[in-house]
Amino acid sequence: MGHNHETIVKWVARAMPDDEVLYDLAELFRVFGDTTRMRILYALSEKELCVCAIAELLHMQQSAISHQLRILKQAKLVASRREGKTIFYRLADDHVRIIIDQGMEHVEE
Repeated sequence: MGHNHETIVKWVARAMPDDEVLYDLAELFRVFGDTTRMRILYALSEKELCVCAIAELLHMQQSAISHQLRILKQAKLVASRREGKTIFYRLADDHVRIIIDQGMEHVEE
């Protein structure tokens, strides 16, 4: 039992990512851990939108939406493109969609 326990612990210890990587992962999930940001991500999973459209959709001030979009962009969860004076936001990549979909499956179980 003792030796087997030691072997298992060593094996798992080798498989564990560095603390720095786990910190980044925890930070990523912290960004997801906000209802407003989840609502924005959900809206963007449907369609590329400008700040004014998101604000209208969520019944919120544009300044509040912009603030949350900055956080989402910093976390590389959303990307943007400019068209004239308007900036359009979208999910950064399929990973974001997969994380949301997996989370939804989990809560709907």
